[in-house]
Amino acid sequence: MDRFQMVFQYFQSNSESVTNGICGLLALASVKIYTIFDFNCPCLVKYNMAYGLGIMFIPPVALFLCGLIINRQFVMMLEEWRRPAGDRRKDPSIIRYMCSSVMQRAMIAPTVWILVTLLDGKCFVCAFSSSIDPEKFPDFAANITSYDALQHFLAKIPCKHDELMRNNTSHKAVSRYLKCCSQAFGWSLVLILIVMALLARSLKPCFNHAAFLQTRYWSNYIDLEQKIFEEACCEQTRDFAHKCILHFFDSMQTEIKLRPKENNHLRGITSQEQISKFLLSWYNRKPPLDISCGGAMIRLQ
Repeated sequence: MDRFQMVFQYFQSNSESVTNGICGLLALASVKIYTIFDFNCPCLVKYNMAYGLGIMFIPPVALFLCGLIINRQFVMMLEEWRRPAGDRRKDPSIIRYMCSSVMQRAMIAPTVWILVTLLDGKCFVCAFSSSIDPEKFPDFAANITSYDALQHFLAKIPCKHDELMRNNTSHKAVSRYLKCCSQAFGWSLVLILIVMALLARSLKPCFNHAAFLQTRYWSNYIDLEQKIFEEACCEQTRDFAHKCILHFFDSMQTEIKLRPKENNHLRGITSQEQISKFLLSWYNRKPPLDISCGGAMIRLQ
């Protein structure tokens, strides 16, 4: 139980680990969705490619958007990009680092989906069945002469139970050929991704590592600053609500004064207008990253 509590506290305090875990679960969910998906190729000349490529690339777009939605850093990146400069200058390198981090995590599930579809081969067979060269298989379409009839015949390749394919001895060879092409593309993509990851790891020390550490540090700082600000707002909101409730009950007027040991998080704020001005000032005038001077204080105007 203690070990589980430690793990839970770790993930609770580390939003990056939580995001990585959620992106991993989203990738596993994409595999599960594909396995239970009932794939039915229309086996029509004008619709095979649209259906096959649609199944291959439209769900990855949805998974990519889901990856952006669940990533807390995506919203923080937009806020940092759009916020007024105020007393703190905006560093483009931090925004680029956050954007790169968000995009890498959001691309995990779509990449897994595309790899699974290519390695399975059904979408590829459906999409490119009409593009095959019948001359590579002499006995496959020997009795078909017209172009329209040939296209109609090739569109039936994904449907092995169709009357045109049921008695065709070369149908399995053609279907197997298309699946081999699909798997070749899939494994080539896997190899490319592995090489890219290897190059990224190997070439990373060749660049300015100090600049990378600084960018990552301030990116984490923005995340923690937002969390601490929200926690401080919760404490202040609790105190403000407590004071409002005490003012509401006439019989408890004597409890309004602070007790000697009571913590006061209001900092002199006593009205809704002051709270609104405080939040607006926080957004428009982020304090400078210098705690040695008095300029880090946000003053209500």
